[in-house]
Amino acid sequence: MKIGIVCYPTFGGSGVVATELGLSLSKRGHEVHFITYKQPVRLELLSNKVHFHEVNVPEYPLFHYQPYELALSSKLVDMVKFHGIEILHVHYAIPHAYAAYMAQKMLREEGIYVPIVTTLHGTDITLVGSHPFYKTAVTFSINKSDAVTSVSQSLKDDTLRLFDIKNDLEVITNFIDFSKYNLAFTDCQRDMMASEDEKIITHISNLRPVKRIADVIKVFYGIQKQIPAKLMLVGEGPEREMAEELCESLGIIEKVVFFGKSNEIDKILCFSDLFLLPSETESFGLAALEAMASRVPVISSNTGGIPEVNVQGVSGFLSDVGDIDDMVKNAVYILGDSKRLEEFKSNAKKEASKFDINQIVPQYEAIYQQTLTKCLTL
Repeated sequence: MKIGIVCYPTFGGSGVVATELGLSLSKRGHEVHFITYKQPVRLELLSNKVHFHEVNVPEYPLFHYQPYELALSSKLVDMVKFHGIEILHVHYAIPHAYAAYMAQKMLREEGIYVPIVTTLHGTDITLVGSHPFYKTAVTFSINKSDAVTSVSQSLKDDTLRLFDIKNDLEVITNFIDFSKYNLAFTDCQRDMMASEDEKIITHISNLRPVKRIADVIKVFYGIQKQIPAKLMLVGEGPEREMAEELCESLGIIEKVVFFGKSNEIDKILCFSDLFLLPSETESFGLAALEAMASRVPVISSNTGGIPEVNVQGVSGFLSDVGDIDDMVKNAVYILGDSKRLEEFKSNAKKEASKFDINQIVPQYEAIYQQTLTKCLTL
């Protein structure tokens, strides 16, 4: 198949999943075309099976905001015609499914029909999509897609609750390339981050309010009062300044390392003992899954799709959003006994293996084939 993939080319979960999916599809013999405004961060190798097409948005003084959807639609039309793309897989309802539908209508005028598979990742539904300004467009985009997938059962339930959906939604979970997590570091330089008696706690995100960064710091504050520990905060975002100020006020700034954005997530997780994810909501919890694949148990909230990833009492523990005391108690329980910690680490990796990319990609291939077959009969 010749597959066009549209995604955000950033460090966010949807962009990472879309990129990994495309690379895996190329290894299975498909021709994959990434169409977006910048080369995706994890798209390191282009080949005769993997292509990147940049969407340029010309600057016009007439527009207060430059019309990315218009530029994307036009680019999709050109790429479908030039490369013979057979199916479009768009990640996010807005703006990608919306732009893809416009491209589909333009192509129909020329006797070309390209079906659209839309994957919902979360923010397009729970934050952007539910806003009154966008709700109508999101509903329209979902219903006009030829197939729709959701990355968790929780997100599917939210979508059906928030929108008037006529389309079928199929749950295909997020995934990881498990083979990348079987690499054993002979020296992950743990001693550079902490002393031998200190446990290393990690949080990785875009530091947005929904991630509840203050809770991350408060949970760590409670842990380090009982167990020697260091906190690794990885990522950039609007909550960083607040986080630094909170660490200063609590007197723990010397115990916290702010990494900013990093391409060495695997190494950071290599020396981590525990991962914190106290989010307000998560459609899936990809950061938790990546931690678990690296043998790092997870202390998280019980919201959204996280319970579909982090198994209570097995790979970690789940608490109500904002329940700092419970999270501290659970963290100390895991970290306080070396044998128990090792058991949780082993369980975390075992649970993560259920989301291996080789189990998930065939589900997308089946969706593509079903959608192409259905469209040929119309």
